[in-house]
Amino acid sequence: MLKQLWRTTNSSVRYKLLILVLIPILAILPLILGFTLYWFYKFTYKQLYAKVGSDLAVANDVFARLQNDYLNKLEKLVESHSFQLAYAGNDQDRINDQLELMLKTTDFDYLRVVKRDRISDSQPSSPILENAMRLAKPGVGVQVFFRDALKASNPQIADKVVLPLINTPFSAPTSRTVENRALVVRAAYPIRNQFGDTTAVLDGGVLLNRNFSFVDDIRDLVYGEGSLPEGGWGTVTVLLDDVRISTNVPLREGERALGTRVSKEVRDHVLGDGREWIDRAFVVNDWYISAYKPILDVFGDRVGMLYTGYLESPFTRAYVGTVTILIALIVLTGFTIGLIVVLGAKSIFHPIELMTDVVRATQRGEDRRIGAVSSHDEIGELANQFDSMLDLLKERSQEIEKATDKLEQEVEARTQELKSKNTWLEETVNLLRSTQQQLTAAAKLAALGQLTAGVAHEINNPTAVILGNIDILTKELGDDAKSVETEVNLIIEQVYRIRSIVDKLLQYARPAESSGYIDKVDVNELVKMTLQLVEHEISLKSVSLNICLRATNKVRISPQELQQVLVNLFMNAVQALPKKGVIDCSTDDSSEGVTITIRDNGSGIAPVDLARVFDPFYTRKSEGTGLGLSVSFSLIQRYGGNIKVESKEGEWTEFTINLRKNPLTKETERLLRSYA
Repeated sequence: MLKQLWRTTNSSVRYKLLILVLIPILAILPLILGFTLYWFYKFTYKQLYAKVGSDLAVANDVFARLQNDYLNKLEKLVESHSFQLAYAGNDQDRINDQLELMLKTTDFDYLRVVKRDRISDSQPSSPILENAMRLAKPGVGVQVFFRDALKASNPQIADKVVLPLINTPFSAPTSRTVENRALVVRAAYPIRNQFGDTTAVLDGGVLLNRNFSFVDDIRDLVYGEGSLPEGGWGTVTVLLDDVRISTNVPLREGERALGTRVSKEVRDHVLGDGREWIDRAFVVNDWYISAYKPILDVFGDRVGMLYTGYLESPFTRAYVGTVTILIALIVLTGFTIGLIVVLGAKSIFHPIELMTDVVRATQRGEDRRIGAVSSHDEIGELANQFDSMLDLLKERSQEIEKATDKLEQEVEARTQELKSKNTWLEETVNLLRSTQQQLTAAAKLAALGQLTAGVAHEINNPTAVILGNIDILTKELGDDAKSVETEVNLIIEQVYRIRSIVDKLLQYARPAESSGYIDKVDVNELVKMTLQLVEHEISLKSVSLNICLRATNKVRISPQELQQVLVNLFMNAVQALPKKGVIDCSTDDSSEGVTITIRDNGSGIAPVDLARVFDPFYTRKSEGTGLGLSVSFSLIQRYGGNIKVESKEGEWTEFTINLRKNPLTKETERLLRSYA
């Protein structure tokens, strides 16, 4: 990114300086902003979590103190003189009157005196009752009452415990629809007789279900006026299992969220693992900074939770507002610094830009100068020296132009002379090369002609003698010759084969003598006539022919010799093909004449053999003399054409014949025959 930006500003030093100055600023400011926001976020929430944790500790202490207050109230009643007199006198009416008075003046929801002989029948059973009776040890704690047990203690409050369950987002799935249990603060104080023996226990309980004064008192104590920002409120909740049975968390305006349930994550963390939760949590219908602590009953089991928390949104709004102000300040600071840098760079680089304009004008061929500049520093001095240098360069340039004109004239004269000599030299080389090729070919043909003529002469004489003697033997033997008739015929057949080979050698040595007349030839018609000659060989192998004759030019050549070449190529293609092969033959016009292409999909030619296919006596077949392609090559070249071969071993072979359409002069024909 920076590299691309540097390239785009490569034409301006001012922009480079701005980039070098502004990029560190623009890079550092976001880093500072990001670190500040991160630190502020972490610090803010750390403080929020610390506050809600301390709020939970205060609420838990208040909860424990209230429980002790309930136990102290029982102690005052039992240890009072009036209660001792009534109990000593077994005055049940006075005892009931004092219990009724205490129920009316305190928060107790039930009070009862449990005799020693009835302690085991008291429902629900509790360790604090047994300790108070057996050990004379007062005790207080939280205990879960089922509705029937609570109804036996106080029928008037039994219906207060029934709460329809309201599922809230993220709460754990449940099949229950109603909570009919009660969470009770239960206190027990031993009652002694005049001899100091514990004969009964005063059992008192405070119902926490729908006990709004209990949670509101704790809230008012923990979240007093000014403890939270504007728009925020604190809440306290007592939960039985994961159900809110007493709370000041609002469900709707003017309605408490009774019967709602905490999220599954909080439930598993607090009730499942027995750990405190101090973090964000979704409470009923909004996010709160929350703290939860498990409530242990008199048996040591986790039966509920004590919750304190306050709404998160006021802090979020304050955080967003602070962040917005901080970002605005940083952006404004960056903009101010950038503006100062831009204005400073403009005053510094104005002379440099003037020099740049003069340089560009000079490149365009204009004669311009910087002139006087207001800056008298190093850059101003550089501008003045730059003008002086341009004047000096102009003088030197004029001198160089004069010398260049003179040099160009001399170079032009020498160049023309060299071109003339090069042209003459190229023509001479081409003539020598052509003459050398013709002499080499003539020498080869002459040597081969003499050799083959001598060989043919020496072979023809013995073959004639062999045939004459065979004829004499056949006549002398008469009927006896029939027993060796097969062998005799074989000898005659091989002798004629020798003569055929000798005739072909003579034809290769003296092809001009066996050639026909030269005429303008329609290659399309000649191809059709040639195909009739090889039709039998093609049909024997069931070869498919694809013929495409598009040539319109005529060429000057001996039709018999061209037909001989085509027969050789077609026969080679047929012999190279398997059963049901394909031969493609096409003719096309070219700039010089006509092109004939013959292609087969046979076995192809190995690269090592491809360079030798036109050599005399070279063949890869078990039959033949190896002269067909050599003779064909010689015939085509005689008329100024050429023949080439391309092949891919195992797949295809393609021969291409290029013939010239320009007619040969009589002098050229005479020379061709003399070379032959």
